[in-house]
Amino acid sequence: MIHPTRTNLLLLKEKARSVTGSIGILTARRLALIREILAISTPFLQSRAEVKKAYTKALTEMALTSGIEGDDFVGSLPMETARDVGVEVVERNVMGLRYREIWIQGEVRRPPDERGYDCRFTTPHLEEAIGLFEDIVTQMLEIAAFEVRMKRLGEEVVRVTRRIRVLEERVLPSLRSKIRDIAHYIGERERESFYRLKRFKEMRKA
Repeated sequence: MIHPTRTNLLLLKEKARSVTGSIGILTARRLALIREILAISTPFLQSRAEVKKAYTKALTEMALTSGIEGDDFVGSLPMETARDVGVEVVERNVMGLRYREIWIQGEVRRPPDERGYDCRFTTPHLEEAIGLFEDIVTQMLEIAAFEVRMKRLGEEVVRVTRRIRVLEERVLPSLRSKIRDIAHYIGERERESFYRLKRFKEMRKA
């Protein structure tokens, strides 16, 4: 229980103003984070649609290759064409929010003569399919970077929203209730003092 004095009343009012200011700052931060999510969501969704389209086309080309070259040849390709793709994880910062971004080192798509087999004796469908799959790898890594960024932004929006809700629904109403109670108590005390002073003057006159 806070002692009902004018000093404590002023302190509570100052704290309420500070909480109101904090709510305004957090609300502005949440809006900025939401704008950032909306700004990157469009290319993110476009990338996913492009990957889905490229994957469908790559499967079609690979099916044509399998029909021409045979399943055994297509099945042996992963051992001949496999390689490591270099990626770099970079720390980024947006509006004070730290997250990790993935960068691809070098080109994922290779010329046909660098894929580990003799492209002079294969069907064009195979070259198209492998090229599409290599493009898909590049796009998937880019999508992964988008997803990491969006996940961190989404988590921060949720965290800020919770803080705003606690301040708006618990802290600020509690402060205002205490301010009303103390102000009412001080007002009652002042009226009592005024009434006693008035009675004292009347008694002196009598």
